[in-house]
Amino acid sequence: MKTRRETLEEFVAADPSDSFSRYALALELEKADNSVEAASELREVIGRDPGYVAAYYHLGRILSRLGEIDESRGVYQRGLGAAIDAKDQRAVSEIQEALNMLE
Repeated sequence: MKTRRETLEEFVAADPSDSFSRYALALELEKADNSVEAASELREVIGRDPGYVAAYYHLGRILSRLGEIDESRGVYQRGLGAAIDAKDQRAVSEIQEALNMLE
């Protein structure tokens, strides 16, 4: 029986532009304490789909945890812009709160 990670990896391999599957894979990698690989997948989501607001929050959080504060701040700032553009007030609040925590 396949693991959730293996299934998600197959989905991403079948359709590399599927933001949701790649995002879900990143969260699965993060749960498995593979933050560097998770960050890489989230960067790919954002690169392919800059409007995928949730990816910014999670990437910023991972980078912060890895001690990459300046990069985390930049990701949060870009995510804030994406959330505002998407008129996603909840994401605006969450990302702004995370950004404030870095200050």
